[in-house]
Amino acid sequence: MIDELRDEKLIEKVGGRFQLSALIQKRLVYLNKGAASFVESDGSKSKLELVIQEIVEDKIYLDTDGNLRYHDGTSPEPLASDAPGEDFSFDSDSGPVFSPEGD
Repeated sequence: MIDELRDEKLIEKVGGRFQLSALIQKRLVYLNKGAASFVESDGSKSKLELVIQEIVEDKIYLDTDGNLRYHDGTSPEPLASDAPGEDFSFDSDSGPVFSPEGD
């Protein structure tokens, strides 16, 4: 299944290597957070293989703004990390810093 990543037809299907990479990354985030796959699996396939199969079967795509879309045109629910009100920054002296909205 990973061999499909070298297939020029797949690369052209999504608009190029960058778009393919972005689509895979965005979908993997949702699968890793517990989203269900749109393809059947007996448990022997990796999540990457599932995403590639979803692309091959036209189950997912990137819209013109680069957003992940499902085959029916809907977009996934926002992840908790996408929620407003949280801000993360990095302080070079002390490392990651979390500050709730309003601080």
